[in-house]
Amino acid sequence: MSTSLPADPADLGALAARRLIARKQLSPVELAEACIARTEAVDHAVNALIARDFDGMLEGARGAEAAVMRGAPLGALHGLPLAVKDMVDVAGLPTTYGSEVFRDNIATSDDAMVVALRGAGALPMGKTNTPEWSAGANTRNTVNGVTANPYDLSRTCAGSSGGSAVALACGYAPLATGSDTGGSLRNPAAYCGVVGFRPSPGVVPGDTRGTALIPLPTPGPMARSVGDLGLMLSVMARPDRRDPYTVMVDGRTPWDPAGFATLPARDLSSLRVAATEDFGFAPVEGMIRRHFQMALAELEPQFGRLDHTTPDCTEADRIFAILRAVQFLGKHAQLVDTMPDKVGPNVTDNVAEGRRYSAEDVSWALHRQAEYHRAWQGFFDHHDILLSPAVTISPRPWREFYPTQIDGTPTQSYYHWLALAYATTIPGHPSITIPCGHDANGMPFGLQITGRRHGDAEVLAIAAELEAVIAGSSTLAPHRPDLALLRAAPALRDAPGFYTFD
Repeated sequence: MSTSLPADPADLGALAARRLIARKQLSPVELAEACIARTEAVDHAVNALIARDFDGMLEGARGAEAAVMRGAPLGALHGLPLAVKDMVDVAGLPTTYGSEVFRDNIATSDDAMVVALRGAGALPMGKTNTPEWSAGANTRNTVNGVTANPYDLSRTCAGSSGGSAVALACGYAPLATGSDTGGSLRNPAAYCGVVGFRPSPGVVPGDTRGTALIPLPTPGPMARSVGDLGLMLSVMARPDRRDPYTVMVDGRTPWDPAGFATLPARDLSSLRVAATEDFGFAPVEGMIRRHFQMALAELEPQFGRLDHTTPDCTEADRIFAILRAVQFLGKHAQLVDTMPDKVGPNVTDNVAEGRRYSAEDVSWALHRQAEYHRAWQGFFDHHDILLSPAVTISPRPWREFYPTQIDGTPTQSYYHWLALAYATTIPGHPSITIPCGHDANGMPFGLQITGRRHGDAEVLAIAAELEAVIAGSSTLAPHRPDLALLRAAPALRDAPGFYTFD
């Protein structure tokens, strides 16, 4: 195969790499080797990939190359390296969940999602770091340490899919898995200048979710562009009756998974756009408000109509707090009770919070969520998309376990600063975060785009159009991390506090 490439293969997006592989212009082995070289060159500085299977990826790449050369049918993700969040099983690799209890746990089989991705030709390269049990938006735990933001190694990459976002930003792989309850896909994507998509519940089946009938958590794709993400989603969005929110009729879903890979052009000038800085309740840093206002001013001429308004988000904080705590209580109470010395502060706090709520509180939250949902459906009768910042604050130092205040106002909990994300989680609407310039601190800014429930393809198509507009802007176009600085940086694991919560 030809080795004449337009760029370092590690910097190729999924669509570009897949196209070159099919044309025999890029060897899957060459791509795998480039991704390995990139990881080995910079991961000491960021600690994103906490378990590796480079030998397995290379073996798979050799098989992928042989398939190309003999003219075999190729899957949608044929020969593409894949980073997998350490909440999902990959056979032969650790699944620690960032938990001391599972420090030595080795998966004996692939999660159903990994089976599907492998079946389409993806090549898992290893596991990405996550906070303990994904409880927290600062990617740190006592098993695998902290993951740093590649744009500023002193700052957080957010979480809980922080390792995946950093791996993408640094070029370890063109695709990565994530999951999202209150922003765990979207927040790290925003902080690391990549794309993260929280789909409508059920579009990507979550067959291992403990609280299957509370649709807050969902798996989802992460990539460096909307098109790449859509390609990955076309494989992840499969029929699976084990998720009660995956609607199936005659063995098929109402949505066409293949459609996510071929997004149609969307006329932005026909859109009825709503925009909000805070959903009427979220504590948002002044710096973030100002950048969002500047971005809106530049983007507004593209739209048919722009209204500064928000759906009714009354009592969003309490709804989310109760439903989130109930999930943690059911899943982790036994761990907290029997092995408290091996459970971190976020999980412990969530369980304690869950125990403070009564059955009446839970009933109230479920009924209020239904009212919240109906209010959002009415709002989207009059608007096509809703724009907002993805995160309430610019990235803070990773040594700050969580923000205790925003512009001098105390936060209500360790997850209160995620309010811009969980505002859209509660009604179950698809939300994507795309890079949209850099804030006054020089850190990536994420633009959140939310659409109608089950309007996932529409959200992706609009996001792709906005991504193209932003790429052509002198003020909003994003840039990648400085790899030379990362290569030269000291090992992150030598930093004080790497393994602790002090």
